[in-house]
Amino acid sequence: MKTTTIIDLMRHGETQGGRVFLGSTDTPLNEHGWLQMWNTVERNSLGWDHIITSPLIRCAQFAQALAQRYAIPLIEDARVQELHFGQWEGYSAAELMQTDAAALTRFWQNPMQFTPPNAERLSDFNTRVLCAWHHIIDQYAGKKILLITHGGVIRTLLCHILQHPIERLLELEIEHAAMRRIRVEYGQNHHHSMLITDISV
Repeated sequence: MKTTTIIDLMRHGETQGGRVFLGSTDTPLNEHGWLQMWNTVERNSLGWDHIITSPLIRCAQFAQALAQRYAIPLIEDARVQELHFGQWEGYSAAELMQTDAAALTRFWQNPMQFTPPNAERLSDFNTRVLCAWHHIIDQYAGKKILLITHGGVIRTLLCHILQHPIERLLELEIEHAAMRRIRVEYGQNHHHSMLITDISV
């Protein structure tokens, strides 16, 4: 018999401070960001068995509100928080083009090879995100899971599932409060296949 696990990957909504490199900076959602996330959930609710969230407040505060409203068990997992951008934290791309244009351009072209100053290496980020992912699909087989996380995490997971080169993850567009539904089908001998359903709003 086949076992189906459904994992909805949801990016947080817009944050206070605008479009800057947030990474590990703990910045909350703005009012519109909260509205974006509630709208996405109301349109795509699946009766989740568990919610897993990044501990950063732009994910965790909404996750806590959702879990409380619908009495869904909630788990925080630091492995699914965003890439740490080092000295670029809190700066916009426009600002960095004024001060560090060459480094920013190299990062956009190949983030695997070029790391921002004092930032987390993409290879290390990829390893920790995939560690969390494999734990989730093993631990929650047959369940419906909502994973509330960040754009970089979702891009990394989609690269893994689609066998898309990780150095080209920035080609994948993940809007604020977007959702991607992953169906994991388990067959005999625990072999599994995955299907992505685009349900972004």
